[in-house]
Amino acid sequence: MKAHTRETQSTMTPDKALKFLQEGNVRFQNNLKANRNLLEQVNDTAEGQFPFATILSCIDSRVSAELVFDQGLGDIFSIRIAGNFVNQDILGSMEFACKLAGTKLIVVLGHTSCGAVKGACDHARMGNLTALINKIEPAVYAVEEPQEKEKRNSSNLEFVDAVSKKNVEMTLDNIRSQSVILKEMEEKGEIKIVGAMYDISSGGVDFY
Repeated sequence: MKAHTRETQSTMTPDKALKFLQEGNVRFQNNLKANRNLLEQVNDTAEGQFPFATILSCIDSRVSAELVFDQGLGDIFSIRIAGNFVNQDILGSMEFACKLAGTKLIVVLGHTSCGAVKGACDHARMGNLTALINKIEPAVYAVEEPQEKEKRNSSNLEFVDAVSKKNVEMTLDNIRSQSVILKEMEEKGEIKIVGAMYDISSGGVDFY
């Protein structure tokens, strides 16, 4: 499989970009890989890149977007931060990726058993990690069940995963409310902004 070119990127639609990722995840789950020569892709992308999607995911070592979606060099912009939330710098990166570099899809990818989310559920406080945890904690408060305090912590993995999904949903809201550029592009149909959850047990990604 060749690296994307200006021509292939120009024919890409948001729906087609989403389908590419879904098909890639199916290959990943079945231990298959698209036939690509990475060294050839190095040469193909030496003078330019034309990715079709931008993916915001966690730093978790098990959740590499390039691997779980079976993508090669020049295919996606990958933004990674513990807890997959947005700040001004990440929003600026997304605006660059979509408005200037031409990607058609933004995916906010959360995952099960997220360590950053567990820290938020436990209200962890440690050095610079404290400020990061504070950005995820609104999702903890937004999940109403269970109400029993002893069940609202990292030992309850069902609660952790519910917070992870809520964190993705709130991140999607923040992208639209904090970036006029991306919101307008979505409203015009130039891009799609979607959420997804990766299951660390199965390797599967559910989009929503």
